[in-house]
Amino acid sequence: MNYAAYMNRGILRNRGTIMIYTEEMRASQARVEATRNIRLSEELPRFTAEEKGELLRQYHPDYHEEDFTVLTVGPNKGDKVPKELAALLQGKSRMDTADVDLDHIQFETDVLVIGGGGAGAAAAIEAARHGAKVLMATKLRIGDANTGMAEGGIQAADKESDSPEAHYLDAIGGGHYKNKPELLAELVLHGPEAIQWLSSLGVLFDKNSDGSMVTTHGGGTSRKRMHACGDYTGAEIMRVLRDEVRNAGVDVVEYSPAVELLLDGEGKAAGAVLYDFDTREYHVVRAKSVIIATGGAGRLHYQGFPTSNHYGSTADGLVMAYRAGVPLIYADAIQYHPTGAAYPPQIYGALVTEKVRSLGAMLVNKNGEAFLHPLETRDVVAAAIIRECQERDKGVYALHGPAVWLDTPMVDLINGEGTMEKRLPAMIHMYEKFGINIRKQPILVYPTLHYQNGGICIGAKSKTKIPGLYAAGEDVGGIHGTNRLMGNSLLDIIVFGRIAGTEAASYSRTAHPGKGTLDHVRRFDEERAEARVDDDILSPKLLPNYTHNRGTRG
Repeated sequence: MNYAAYMNRGILRNRGTIMIYTEEMRASQARVEATRNIRLSEELPRFTAEEKGELLRQYHPDYHEEDFTVLTVGPNKGDKVPKELAALLQGKSRMDTADVDLDHIQFETDVLVIGGGGAGAAAAIEAARHGAKVLMATKLRIGDANTGMAEGGIQAADKESDSPEAHYLDAIGGGHYKNKPELLAELVLHGPEAIQWLSSLGVLFDKNSDGSMVTTHGGGTSRKRMHACGDYTGAEIMRVLRDEVRNAGVDVVEYSPAVELLLDGEGKAAGAVLYDFDTREYHVVRAKSVIIATGGAGRLHYQGFPTSNHYGSTADGLVMAYRAGVPLIYADAIQYHPTGAAYPPQIYGALVTEKVRSLGAMLVNKNGEAFLHPLETRDVVAAAIIRECQERDKGVYALHGPAVWLDTPMVDLINGEGTMEKRLPAMIHMYEKFGINIRKQPILVYPTLHYQNGGICIGAKSKTKIPGLYAAGEDVGGIHGTNRLMGNSLLDIIVFGRIAGTEAASYSRTAHPGKGTLDHVRRFDEERAEARVDDDILSPKLLPNYTHNRGTRG
């Protein structure tokens, strides 16, 4: 195929750092620029509840029944989950239980934290501060997690004009009234304290000239309660937490993901088995309590969607907990961030923070038409974009399929020259590498797989049904219902990470688990055989397997 044919198909090339737009893209971009001043004076109405419901049912991926399957084994037998997740939940253990000598203990600790992201770090810090000996086991390096990739901010109702009650109402509405009330109450009540705690550790939140916190709106919020560090909030939080883990004297084992939990003869948590990526050996950890904080599942690429997630996000915690008998909640509810980068190809699927829209950037179709209110909830916005591209044929072809424009120059037009430089420096830098100036040019976006709304079922104190086993972060379900509002994930990793660390340390003071066993794995294998699950898919997955065009819409 010659160059012209490539261009006609919308397959994009770059010369150095200058990206080439197709003729279709250039013509559409001109229409966006021509309609900008008109749109500045427009305010589109919000969808009614009925319109939202119909939009979601028709276009949101969570409603594509053909892409889900019903579990036949485990505590959630009979529930539907994405096919990609079901394969792992019902998969075969990566290790032969007979080949691991559980009497050969390489590590012994009070609290074992599995995962090195924000939730795991917060848990480890609090557990150590409460006198526990703590070991953190990470799949990659400490800080290699979705936390560091979060951009927009962290919610907390800490202004006089706001309240935890208002925060609760926003979040439960955004979650389609399916949030577990006790979990959501913990989240919003501890929000202001979480901000204070992070500030005390050295997180550099944006502040006004008088020293007060800068706060902004997010989709689905009734108050300005989004606290941010530019548009690299997660990276700043993770920077501080990573240092504090070391300062707290926590032992860290990197490149050593957990592959199975250990339970004693009474069903209590007793540690875990780690897999050393370097030596390809299994290591046994004996622990009085265990905290699962392994993050999400974006790298499973549900329904072929691209993802904003970190490389290690393969649902490991969900798999290990499920095999041990811990039920999941809302595992069929996935969040697709409405604005993932659709072009250029080097950042395909990368997060374009909701903060861009909260500052005034408008979603626009190929004709330069706005098609929804900018602050609808994420699931509604994602569904509206998919409708615009699929049913209405008003998307612009970009790499793997149609996309829409996010009219970023509106930010400076609305808020004053220099706003983007001050509030969105990371976003500017990400696109500048490819010769795109988002202060002057709109960008192409499409929904990207972003967040595992459902996960491990916990109580208000981060406890699972297994004594001594706790969970925190994105691998937990129920906090956000079936749709999470912007900024509540960074909040939940801090709130529930700290709770899990405190509770695990307290439990460990009097805990005396018996010898760790893998009997639950053998029982799960027997259940698989009875249900005639005969595939040999190994789980947890640990790392994604990529081939050409895998994990794309193409």
